[in-house]
Amino acid sequence: MKQYIPLLSQSTLFGGLPEVQLDDILAIAAEKTMNNGEMIFFEGDPADGFYMVAAGMVKIYKLSPNGKEQILHMFGPGEPFGEVPVFAGGVFPANAEAVKNSTVLFFPRKKFVDLVSEKPYLALNMLAVLSKRLRHFTIQVENLSLKEVPARLAGYFLLLSEEQKNTRHVTLNISKGQLAGFLGTIPETLSRMLRKMSDQGLIEVEGRKIRLTDYDGLIDLADTGRLEAAEI
Repeated sequence: MKQYIPLLSQSTLFGGLPEVQLDDILAIAAEKTMNNGEMIFFEGDPADGFYMVAAGMVKIYKLSPNGKEQILHMFGPGEPFGEVPVFAGGVFPANAEAVKNSTVLFFPRKKFVDLVSEKPYLALNMLAVLSKRLRHFTIQVENLSLKEVPARLAGYFLLLSEEQKNTRHVTLNISKGQLAGFLGTIPETLSRMLRKMSDQGLIEVEGRKIRLTDYDGLIDLADTGRLEAAEI
């Protein structure tokens, strides 16, 4: 498991910890290999631990009663998932599925809680991650419930810009079909919005690279939802 020291040292959850402490964390972890499309856990399964993506990508989503999928998160290497119920116990509140051939690290709940009891510095790191996750959910709920698709899309690009620390361009780490699901729309609508935002000079689309040609305009669109000829 030593090969995962660099992954943990750069992760949102364990970044900044010395190697000796990362060794303690890896000592309780189990490596799992997942095929593309394989379920990691289902909504309602007992939350007996949490995971971190070591390679590949994992989709977190919920299903409506009529089977419509709402993507909540897409996680890549170094990102934890399923950690919210670790301290409270209970069940997983959503589904997790590998969307590529992936490797994940599993941290059993009891062993991790025991480790945190011995080494409280871990709790501080988890608080930071959970605070960031809460902010993300707050933005997503606001977008899905109050904003139209153009404003949701502009807000998503701004969030990526913040995460990737680049105001000139961002790179999508998910397919456009998955992005549509994340934004609560359909691929055809997303394609129309991308074309209209390009026509307005807000962005330039080059595959998965999105050039942010009018950053202030994106901020205005995310706030107001006003985009000329954006009705669908």
